[in-house]
Amino acid sequence: MANEPLPPFSSSVRLKYVKLGYQYLVNHILTFILIPIIVGISIELARVGPDEILSLVRFLNDLDLIYVMSTLFLVIIVGTVYFMSRPRPVYLVDYACFRPKPNFRVPFSTFLEHARLVPQFDERTVRFQVKILERSGLGEETCLPPANHYIPPTCSMAAARSEAELVIFSAIDELLNKTGMRPKNIDILIVNCSLFSPTPSLSAMIVNKYKLRSNILSFNLSGMGCSAGLISLDLARDLLQAHGNSNALVVSTEIITPNYYLGKERAMLLPNCLFRMGAAAVLLSNCRRERSRAKYRLTHVVRTHKGADDAAYRCVFQEQDSEGLTGINLSKDLMAIAGDALKSNITTMGPLVLPASEQLLFLFSLIARKVFKAKWKPYIPDFRLAFEHFCIHAGGRAVIDELQKNLQLSDQHVEASRMALHRFGNTSSSSLWYELNYIESKGRMKKGDRVWMIGFGSGFKCNSAVWKCLKTIKTPVDGPWSTSIHRYPVDVPAVVKVL
Repeated sequence: MANEPLPPFSSSVRLKYVKLGYQYLVNHILTFILIPIIVGISIELARVGPDEILSLVRFLNDLDLIYVMSTLFLVIIVGTVYFMSRPRPVYLVDYACFRPKPNFRVPFSTFLEHARLVPQFDERTVRFQVKILERSGLGEETCLPPANHYIPPTCSMAAARSEAELVIFSAIDELLNKTGMRPKNIDILIVNCSLFSPTPSLSAMIVNKYKLRSNILSFNLSGMGCSAGLISLDLARDLLQAHGNSNALVVSTEIITPNYYLGKERAMLLPNCLFRMGAAAVLLSNCRRERSRAKYRLTHVVRTHKGADDAAYRCVFQEQDSEGLTGINLSKDLMAIAGDALKSNITTMGPLVLPASEQLLFLFSLIARKVFKAKWKPYIPDFRLAFEHFCIHAGGRAVIDELQKNLQLSDQHVEASRMALHRFGNTSSSSLWYELNYIESKGRMKKGDRVWMIGFGSGFKCNSAVWKCLKTIKTPVDGPWSTSIHRYPVDVPAVVKVL
């Protein structure tokens, strides 16, 4: 018996249950400490005799009335200061996404045919774009604006304005119809569009279209990449903290028309294959009367900017090629830079959202590696304990794969991102709202659920927003998935052969 080996620990004790027990203990440590104290006090009070209770009553009667009133007044003042200094809650009343018409569709065969007919492209350039498209994760129903269906594409200012009016007004019209919000009741307007920044601005275009008030707080953000939607949310949150009883309209889009690249630089051809038309309009409010019908409450926004590093600054860069043609150059180091930005972002986000058990494990791992020089791998906190849903910017298959691997997410956690990429393509800053609508349309959003939105953009930036669901979202859900949700999820092969 003495020489028999011990059974493997993993087979005798299920490690996952050990971890679950540890998490429960740490997360409820205050409860475990307070219960014995409360029980002890209760036992002592039960032992107190009638004479001691009468003595306590006489003592309270003998207290000076002025002393009692002063104490009560102090408590009221402290309570008032506390409640007035608390940040105003920011509610997401509702949102709407642009729904492209079927005639805007660009199947792979159409993409290939048009690319071969464009006189600026040679066969080598066409084959490269097709190779990217085959591995992109996009499906057959993604859409491009009307100007891109011409051969060659019409990249005029008029065509760009036409696309902007189409996608933005469609989303806003649907949002106003869903919420019943009158344009005159909008106090704040924020529009973000990275690459198309005309004069007058897109925000001015909206003010003119909907005849918004002359004292509206209007902002137009440009050049901030695919994560600009979350920057707009952060700006709206700050403005709503400063202006009580206000409504904010946030519009996120990217205009494709003027940004089609007709050159031969491979690093600048990638956006042609990935980016598709889309837009989202979001109504935020800090009005108490909107609480009852709001879908979500904004709890955290964390922004990370790596622009001080030259490689990060230039990894998504608009420039001219050797022939003078303008395009977006995507660096081969993009994924590594995105990973570094994500690491910085979750380092800040972690303490705000992770349970105490995960924070302690991370701290112990850090001390062991830094102080005791233990050769351990860095402990990656389990963000699945902090969130029920993840909306990862659908920038491409590689982006989603990398985040799924680094955050140890399941296939269902990234399903919304993969399906949004497949159905709508990379719609830039609005992609997160197509993903949120997918989760709602599947009937998965329950009251109390927490949602983590993660966006990446030029600069280089990684931004996060955390929402808490205020009510269970019932299906069917009106939105961009209303006509196709029954067909999803679909299997997305690693390579879809076009040629």
